[in-house]
Amino acid sequence: MSISDWPAQERPRERLLSLGAAALSDAELLAIFLRTGVSGKSAVDLARELLDRFGGLRPLLESSREQFCQGLGLGDAKYAQLQAVLEMARRHLEATLERGDALENPAAVRRYLTARLRHQAREVFACLFLDNRHRVIHFDELFFGTIDAASVYPREVVKRALAHNAAALILAHNHPSGVAEPSLADQQITRRLIDALALVDIRVLDHMVVGDREVVSFAERGLL
Repeated sequence: MSISDWPAQERPRERLLSLGAAALSDAELLAIFLRTGVSGKSAVDLARELLDRFGGLRPLLESSREQFCQGLGLGDAKYAQLQAVLEMARRHLEATLERGDALENPAAVRRYLTARLRHQAREVFACLFLDNRHRVIHFDELFFGTIDAASVYPREVVKRALAHNAAALILAHNHPSGVAEPSLADQQITRRLIDALALVDIRVLDHMVVGDREVVSFAERGLL
């Protein structure tokens, strides 16, 4: 049976409009994105099948182009559409930060850094540059690979901070292992960066480590 033949109160789109997106299941949300099913399957049936194949909504959203396009009913057009939606979500989170003091909304900072870094397959070291009122100026991904004292260059961070005319910054990097616990190397490079930036009167307000299910704050741990 086609979704158009379902009672109105059971159709995903109508449920979203009446109850809000949060009330829908993963399959219902994905069905709205898919718009149509395939022969013998409604969009909801197809969505459930895809979620089962990929192991959930997050693995599907973070899959590579090749992996995504192998899914039934998917292809380059859907992949491009999905990437556009994900990028709009990231930009929305960034715009939310830019409107206010980043330190007054630590939850928003965590959400933004998670959206930018959690899906990365390798370690990415980044900086959130802030003005003197702690509003976001810019987000830069600076170093890639294994993050340790040998691969993160304080002079490059200082150079970027000065280029953005930043008064403060928040350091961030991800742990692809999924475990957000800061390592000894994380603590050592944080200290080197704090010392280097202090020479040009730029404060390091925090260093956040993004894991699979949590973001650990150096400031909250008393590690700064």
